[in-house]
Amino acid sequence: MLEILILAIVQGISEFIPVSSSSHLIITSEYLNFKRSNLALDVSLHIGSFFAVIFYFRFEILKFLDNKILFLKILVSSIPVMIAGFLLVKFDIVNQLRNLKVIGWTTLFFGIILYFSDRFETSKNLRKNLSYKSAMIIGFFQVLSLIPGVSRSGITISSARLLKFNRVDSAKISFLLSIPTLAIVSIYGLREIFLSENPEFSFTNFIAIIFSFIFSYLTIKYLLLFLKKFSLNIFVVYRIILGLIILLISYL
Repeated sequence: MLEILILAIVQGISEFIPVSSSSHLIITSEYLNFKRSNLALDVSLHIGSFFAVIFYFRFEILKFLDNKILFLKILVSSIPVMIAGFLLVKFDIVNQLRNLKVIGWTTLFFGIILYFSDRFETSKNLRKNLSYKSAMIIGFFQVLSLIPGVSRSGITISSARLLKFNRVDSAKISFLLSIPTLAIVSIYGLREIFLSENPEFSFTNFIAIIFSFIFSYLTIKYLLLFLKKFSLNIFVVYRIILGLIILLISYL
């Protein structure tokens, strides 16, 4: 149960802050030698995050008719990462990227990108300024998040900031973009589980969903409050330090 709790905390927090959930799950499972790490658990953690972002934006979703253009833009901007993700899985490229050297370099490099994207105060907001063009540009940047260490939230927030969206709305765009992405990951993962020779989805997985939901929701809520007052520098410093540590370990 302790392993489930730790992985749920890692997933819930790192999915929505700009530090890369995939790399943190890989590093945590490897260095703590977790035995429970498997497809069913990974899917459960992502389902928890998916439910959390749906619950946080429940009022916008319930008012779908008022927000249908916004959600259409979000859906359209998610197409590039869905196509790229399908190709990576089909040609089994994903596993080739899951190594410490890749994670170290991407953590460091995209941390620097995050720093430069956050240098200037900007005024664009989600409601008035998210055009189809802006959504597609952010969507194409999101494709890079398929590489462990890049961070889906990190690259989408960075690209939104480069397009001159304010910090809070950049994070909101990132959260909304996570809805179709997490949905596809969850659906694909469930499909793989139930098509396997020994389908496994137990009470432990439901516990993982609940824990992941709680920590994901709290992260979304408090990150938005944090960004109203502070810059992204704390995440930049964290990424640079973590990236250097990973590279030092992987090259020694």
